[in-house]
Amino acid sequence: MLSQKSIRNRFALQLVMASATLIVVFSAILYNYIKISIYEDLTYELKKEAKNLSSLYKKNSNFMPIGNDNSKVSISTNLTIKHAISFEQFSQNGKKFLKIFYPISNEKSVFLTITKDITNTEQLMKKILRSIVIINFTTIFLVIFYALLLSRMLIIPIHSLTKKLAAMDENFFQSINTKNIPEEFIPLAKSINKLVDRIHTFVKYQKELFIGTAHELKTPLAVIKTKNEVTLLKQREPQKYIETLRFNNQTIDEMNKMIGNILEIGRLESAQFEQPVEIDLIKFLKERANHFKILAHQEKKTIKTDFSPKSFPILIQPTLIIHILQNFVGNAIKFTPEGGEIEIKSFTDSDGLNIHVIDSGDGIDETVDLFAPFKRYGNKEGAGLGLFLAKGAADALGAKIAIKNRDHTKGAIAMLHIPISKKKLAKNATKCDI
Repeated sequence: MLSQKSIRNRFALQLVMASATLIVVFSAILYNYIKISIYEDLTYELKKEAKNLSSLYKKNSNFMPIGNDNSKVSISTNLTIKHAISFEQFSQNGKKFLKIFYPISNEKSVFLTITKDITNTEQLMKKILRSIVIINFTTIFLVIFYALLLSRMLIIPIHSLTKKLAAMDENFFQSINTKNIPEEFIPLAKSINKLVDRIHTFVKYQKELFIGTAHELKTPLAVIKTKNEVTLLKQREPQKYIETLRFNNQTIDEMNKMIGNILEIGRLESAQFEQPVEIDLIKFLKERANHFKILAHQEKKTIKTDFSPKSFPILIQPTLIIHILQNFVGNAIKFTPEGGEIEIKSFTDSDGLNIHVIDSGDGIDETVDLFAPFKRYGNKEGAGLGLFLAKGAADALGAKIAIKNRDHTKGAIAMLHIPISKKKLAKNATKCDI
């Protein structure tokens, strides 16, 4: 029995059923057309013969029509039959007959009857029917064979894609060449290539993360060990031991912060699998901005907002948006001097929604890859994983982030672009207008 989960089997089954139905319907129409045509010829011949004999009988009432081996002619009176040409089929002694009643006299209900043996015609129709049935079975068998062959040919590209994917591992990721596959499978191949690119990026950053983590943890451990060894070389005052322990505790705290950031990567990866929900992104930004204003006020800095449009409904994962915003605004607060101002703004373009966080700090070095793990800028504290995590969150959303210096003034702009299809964008714009 064919598996209903197999695309190949379902395609073959549907093709066979559709073809078999068409063949049966066409054969039935053909058989009935042949039968009707043959019987029309028989009735036409009987009418013609009856008309000729009737004209002879009217000229000479003593004329007695004579039939032949296949037909019998007689004159009869039948008051039960309407005065019109009519036909009757009947069987007798295993034979088939066709009888015509041809009216001669309207007043006396006199009919000329011709009874013709159509047994040979019936046998011919049976032979035609048997031939059609045999041809149908043969054709259906060929259709089944062709359907199985065609279905096998159609899934060859899928098998090819499957083999290429199965051959991939962490050391061999190669994009699929879309020039050598049927155009129906090109969207699938492009989706796979997009996934491969994301895996490339993920593996690259994971390797950088592991190497950076090992380096960042090894250095403070070596410092702690060296500090302890130097302290233990000779007898010292209690205050020296206390200073060493305080230094070690401070270094351990920094290591704990780094480990906390690494654990945050795991939480971020879990957030990527959250079910997207529909939210009003502008309302969401306003709520988060109120929280950020409290943090900025504690640092003696101010935040102003400029959100446009008034509303922007979207299906998205809020946790990932929060993570990006917290990183952008946290960096802006960190690098903006006391009394400085930070601006959070949003606006739409032809491709989607843009969110900008603008600070008034010293700016950035645009030649440095700020999104690589453990990359720090300036003399501020931190593990250097914030922007790395923000980049991962943006990739999970299918969004883009970037940081650049402001034009004609000090400070930097952290930019998040959330793409959306033009159809959805038009729908959102309509909702906003309402």
